[in-house]
This record gives sequence, C-alpha cells and structure tokens, in this order.
Amino acid sequence: MGRARCTRGGSLPLRTAAATVRRVKQSNLVRDGEGWATISSERHFGNAHLEVVTDHVRTPTRKLPRTWTVVHRKAAVIIAPMTRDGKIVLIHQERVPIRAAIWEMPSGQIDNVVEPDQREIKAVALSELREEAGYELSKDGELIALGHYFSSPGFTDERGFFFLARPVEPCTAYVCDESEAILDCREFSIEELRRMIAANQISDANTLSMWARLGAGGFLSP
Repeated sequence: MGRARCTRGGSLPLRTAAATVRRVKQSNLVRDGEGWATISSERHFGNAHLEVVTDHVRTPTRKLPRTWTVVHRKAAVIIAPMTRDGKIVLIHQERVPIRAAIWEMPSGQIDNVVEPDQREIKAVALSELREEAGYELSKDGELIALGHYFSSPGFTDERGFFFLARPVEPCTAYVCDESEAILDCREFSIEELRRMIAANQISDANTLSMWARLGAGGFLSP
C-alpha cells in the first residue's frame, strides 16, 4: 500500500569545516592501536556529512606505511520494520548517485552526536522509522539491536547500526514531505522479499546486510 511520510522537523544547518571534521572523523569503532598507527592525514574536502582524506597508516604486517584515500562518514541506523503479521516495511526512494529509485529499508545518518550511545542511537532509529516510512512501534512493540556493520570498508569507515522494530503500525499523524524523494512505502511478505532479492530487485547494501542479519538471528520465517 502506498503511504506518505511523517514530516521532518526542519533541515539542519551546515556547520563550520572544523566542526564537521571533528564530528565526522571521531568513531568509537575505528581506532589506532594493536599495531595500527596514523602517521599523517591530508584533508581534501569536507562538508556537514563527510570528509575525504589521504591517510598514511602503519599496519601490523607492513614495515612501511600504506597510503589510502578514505571517506569519513557519520554513522547511520538501518531499521527493519516488521508488522504484527510478519511483513516487512520497505520504502521506494530515489537515489541520485545511481540515478534510480530502489526498494530499501528505512535508514538515516546520526546527526548532532559525536559519540552516540545506545540510547541516542535507538532514538534516531525510531525517528527515522517515523519520518522515512510513516510507521511507529505499537504499544507492545520493541526495538531490538542487531549489531553493526561497515558499508564499504575498502574506502569508507561508515558504519551502520541494525535494529529490528516489531510490531510496527502506521503513524496516526502523518504528513507528506517531498524533500526525501520517497515515492512509496509498502509492506512485503518474507517470501516476496526473497523473490525480490533473488531477482536483484533489492540491491542496496543496507537492506541486503540487514536481511542476512535477520536470517542469522532466526527472525525470518522459513
């Protein structure tokens, strides 16, 4: 079924370059130590969402430092919204970098917090569930943390935190917001999603990784 989406409460202002570097670079998952050491880092570009640098890094297995171009990006949340009858909610969203609209699970970056704790990460997940999909936890619902992953560790330190939200239901107060270019929102059965994945109709790393985590955790019906 098609749905509009909950309104986002205004856009965030851009920060200064220095503030952006501090927020994007720091991470509680990526640290030097145990043979890893950053010798130097050259910054090429930065904005409110990411930073591009060239790092010179000593690794545990090499005598000479390695040179690597890295994109530092803020952490994100990925949510698998599951209804009471076991269906999963996906959004159909336009993605400019790939010039296509794709079906995917709701997700979003974690803004305003340098080192988010689990409480803050969960708050962002619930907010993105409402804003992107127009769904919220039922009164008896729970938000289950399923760990984290690195989206593409060959060039970025971006990490995503997985959450299963179940059961969910449509938001009661709901207004369409065009800024996110979300075209549709639908509930899919587990079997429908299996067929879509097999047919390459679902192709983004967030959704595919979340599907693997749900399967490994025994959350998908046989």
